[in-house]
Amino acid sequence: MPRRFVWPKQDLVGAHQELTEPVVDLEGFFRGDEEAIKQASDIIKAACLQHGFFQVINHGVDLNLISLAHDHMHNFFKLPTCDKLRVRRMPGSIWGYSSGHADRYLSKLPWKETLSFGYNENCPNPIGIDFFKSTLGKDFEQTGLVYLKYCEAMKGLSLSIMELLAISLGVDRGYYKSFFEDGCSIMRCNFYPPCQEPGLILGTGPHRDPTSLTILHQDQVGGLEVFSDNVWQTVRPRQSALVINIGDTFMALSNGTYKSCLHRAVVNKYEERRSLAFFLCPKEDKVVRPPLDLVCNQGRRMYPDFTWSDLLHFTQKYYRADDATLQNFTKWIISLKSASL
Repeated sequence: MPRRFVWPKQDLVGAHQELTEPVVDLEGFFRGDEEAIKQASDIIKAACLQHGFFQVINHGVDLNLISLAHDHMHNFFKLPTCDKLRVRRMPGSIWGYSSGHADRYLSKLPWKETLSFGYNENCPNPIGIDFFKSTLGKDFEQTGLVYLKYCEAMKGLSLSIMELLAISLGVDRGYYKSFFEDGCSIMRCNFYPPCQEPGLILGTGPHRDPTSLTILHQDQVGGLEVFSDNVWQTVRPRQSALVINIGDTFMALSNGTYKSCLHRAVVNKYEERRSLAFFLCPKEDKVVRPPLDLVCNQGRRMYPDFTWSDLLHFTQKYYRADDATLQNFTKWIISLKSASL
């Protein structure tokens, strides 16, 4: 095993129990059933106060579309490495193909390959539909169309979840939804190959997403783990469910009320694993600031004003996302503002 992929022992402590995470049924929300909406928001509140993680069912996303997105992801990752490198992520960019993030880090490399691209429904070309065709050939023209539909569905669902988060926090129902409507989000396809020494490595190391909300669909292999009650716990895959976790940006938008989810991914010796991750982000120059009512109820601001562009820059250039990203970013942004006075 190359030393660059080996992780410290403290990060490799195994998970010995399954997380009994709440499952939120969204059918009543979409029907406008007020009792069901309150029940869903109560479940979400309890989960976000504890670990920032839950799953949703009856979410309105076509399961055939999810299956199709997995098929196109499989077609990409089975390409020869030389073909995948035609869309490799360039220095300073967060878009494209990466193998183990070896272009960014020197140690604790994740045992995975990724393909990332942006989605902005307010642009004439929301995900660069021609991106796949122009770089990989006509056979991948359909891939761009599939991921366009997938991102559209994920964006719609994420805005619905933002309504429920607002209700659960007791703020204006439309506050967070309107905050994210004009944002540019991130789509990432993850591929975790089998590993002969899975006890030494991690597919993805322990971290909290710096983004706002993550919607994940994992295949049936399993490997996602969440840190809750001071131990790592496994997350059993549910084929028709979507995994939701809170990120650092929304933790700031909730004035620290809701927890950004600490999670990781492990690999195994025999089976490859894939997952589709959609990261909801606000517009880059929009100021991240919690609702005034929430601040008044709590008595003080937990985090200073910042923009998503600030946090993105911090995690891309100065800091590798981990379990303390938001705290260290807060110190960094305060020092920057103090230096400019």
